[in-house]
Amino acid sequence: MTGSRTGDYRILQEAALRDYLAGLPDIKKLLGGEPAVWSITEVGDGNLNLVFIVKGASGGIAVKQALPYVRLVGESWPLPLSRAHYEYLALSRQARLAPGLVPALLHHNETLALTVMELLEPHIIMRKGLVAGTRYPRFVDDITTFMARTLFFTSDLALIAAEKKEAIASFAGNHALCKITEDLIFTDPYRIAEQNRWTAPYLDGLAASLREDMELHVAISRLKLKFMSSPEALLHGDLHTGSIMVTASETRVIDPEFAFFGPMGFDVGAVLANLLMAYFASAGHERAAGERREFETWMLETVEQVWSEFARRFLDLWRSEASGDAYPVSLFAGEKGAMRLEAERQAYMQRLFIDTVGFAAAKTIRRIFGLAHNIDFELIEDPRKRAISEARAIRLARGMMVEAAAFRTIADVTGAARKLREWQPELSG
Repeated sequence: MTGSRTGDYRILQEAALRDYLAGLPDIKKLLGGEPAVWSITEVGDGNLNLVFIVKGASGGIAVKQALPYVRLVGESWPLPLSRAHYEYLALSRQARLAPGLVPALLHHNETLALTVMELLEPHIIMRKGLVAGTRYPRFVDDITTFMARTLFFTSDLALIAAEKKEAIASFAGNHALCKITEDLIFTDPYRIAEQNRWTAPYLDGLAASLREDMELHVAISRLKLKFMSSPEALLHGDLHTGSIMVTASETRVIDPEFAFFGPMGFDVGAVLANLLMAYFASAGHERAAGERREFETWMLETVEQVWSEFARRFLDLWRSEASGDAYPVSLFAGEKGAMRLEAERQAYMQRLFIDTVGFAAAKTIRRIFGLAHNIDFELIEDPRKRAISEARAIRLARGMMVEAAAFRTIADVTGAARKLREWQPELSG
């Protein structure tokens, strides 16, 4: 249910949130008991928002409220509250296209930029599990189903042109969040920027080399242009392992507030990048040499399976569910037409793979030299070990971006990662 737009925005801390929820009959019934004894805990560890877990006698909920600024930085970086509306729209559409793979929506108030969702328990943020060396057997099936269905069914392959254009327009106002991506991922790591940081002094030389690497600057600029100008499908927009909650048997994708229509490879590349970073970070979390080798083998197998299963599922949908204005069936009649269309499908997926590899590289570089970093690396206590893991990831990322011709298959990516696992970089300092 969606709340009224009446009233003014205000930040709801514990007392105000308790009163607000008590005024929602369905939520009050779900929680159970007297509102005065509900437990309310603020658990937001992200960069932008407040997140509360509320528990009553009968059940629990998660409450997310957008702040009018970037939480990581403070009020000096204002941000529109409308992002909560776009997140709600994205979750609503994702719930229809990939049922069971996003949290259930229970209430939304656009004016307060507040959304109430099901409480995911005992799920944990996937990134935390990977740091601990935990394997998730359902992850590949679930994340590839989510990506294939949300991307295919919001693309021109499934939508008629008018529907697609209207869908693009409904998310076009989320440009402030796109601007964050355009700056923090595609621009700032390659120049001197106030909010950049890295593992100093060990990566000082590498940071300087990125700022002078014109081949890399051309490659990242091409990716930025693709990001800004290719509304292929509705993207989650921030699909990393910190936006995925898991158990051994379930996967839920959360936090699509960066949602907009953009290039499909950006979402797929984000997933692969974060898996590869977890792989490289693993060595820094070892207590004894070699103790995480089996986990690392699983990580690279997962990277390969995420791409191969995504591609298989996406192609299956194209073959069976295509109803959009792209590639009209009337142009591919008969056996000859069917064969030619299948060849074009394979070529399309190869282009998508190339995009995916490039965007994965961009996501990796920003997490090591930009503003917001991953705990995969950050929780490595020894800064020198951390820098070694990060340097390996950066070397792979640069190759993926600048030497794209060397990465024609996902096995080329994992093979290069496996070799770099043993590489000993020269560090500054």
